[in-house]
Amino acid sequence: MRLLIEMGHPAHVHQFKHFIQEMQKRGHSVRIITTDKEVTIPLLNSIGLDYDVIGVNQGGRVTRKLISLAKSFHTAYNISRAFRPDIYISRGSFISGAMSRLLFKPHIFFSDCDHVVLLRKILDPLVDVIISPSSFQLNLGRKHVKIEGYKELMYLHPKYFTPNPAVLKEVGLTEGERFAIIRLVSWHAHHDVGQHGIQDEMRLVKGLEPHCRVIISSERPLPAELEEYRMKVSPEKLHDLLYYATLYIGEGATTASECAMLGTHALYVNTLRAGTTDELGGTYGLVHTISDPREMRSEVLIKALKLLNDPDLHAKGKLKRQRLLSEKIDVTAFMIWFIESYPDSMTQIQSDADFSVRFKTEIKETPVEVL
Repeated sequence: MRLLIEMGHPAHVHQFKHFIQEMQKRGHSVRIITTDKEVTIPLLNSIGLDYDVIGVNQGGRVTRKLISLAKSFHTAYNISRAFRPDIYISRGSFISGAMSRLLFKPHIFFSDCDHVVLLRKILDPLVDVIISPSSFQLNLGRKHVKIEGYKELMYLHPKYFTPNPAVLKEVGLTEGERFAIIRLVSWHAHHDVGQHGIQDEMRLVKGLEPHCRVIISSERPLPAELEEYRMKVSPEKLHDLLYYATLYIGEGATTASECAMLGTHALYVNTLRAGTTDELGGTYGLVHTISDPREMRSEVLIKALKLLNDPDLHAKGKLKRQRLLSEKIDVTAFMIWFIESYPDSMTQIQSDADFSVRFKTEIKETPVEVL
């Protein structure tokens, strides 16, 4: 089987890396096309995956973005015609969707962004299967497959991820030292238009410092006074750091969800809500959401300090993680089966909505020392 997988964001690299490696071991041919955005290229290089760059992420005016999209499509189309894929896989891409229609091949994409309504109206005619978590708030009809799992489990399930405590030494932390990670996004994504998050970074950092070490991961420029807090580890080590963190406070829903998979409590600060983060909060108590703009200046620090006041916060998070893992599936194993068996896999799922639970796995994780 020949698969063409499109990546447009660093999170896509993490999501599909184990799936790609396993499919290649099984004798399938996989071609990756990617947009140069943030640390996507360095991540692909660090994993050792071959790829073709079809364009560079463009901010600014709409006309500039449209010109860039046209150039990326032309490059991707030439690669696609030479490679002749059997299936296109993406996280919801117009380029993959349009190519799949032009070349009469199926397009399968994984989505957990139930708030991206306009883009979905454009993409729906260009997709054959939409795979989403069961927490996805919309029902998109017969092409929609809901599974008991999250995209983050494709790379943070214990089968694929073991935290490395060496990262603590890299950032100057000692065992047992409490620390919080603050994550600031760029607000350039299409779904970020008109949204808001953390209002006063300086106040938040200074309020947290008496209680724990503070590390900042930021997509946007920081005030000069906060540069000393910037995270100084390579991107592929972020998840190790998140595992050992006492608390995450950030504007990124994906990183908040990643923390939940790792058993780290997260404070998600964004006016944009999502079904995944709501479920991870309401069902598992691992993600606390502040989405009311009136609360973002004062309540973020208050809520963070309330969580940090619990001396057993880290250990409690790891116990909640065990429950989550016991109730969700190995999403990578599911995707391998679904793609290899397609379209028969779609027929089986349509006749049995609970089919994905067969991919639950017994967790035999060796406990890592809790800090």
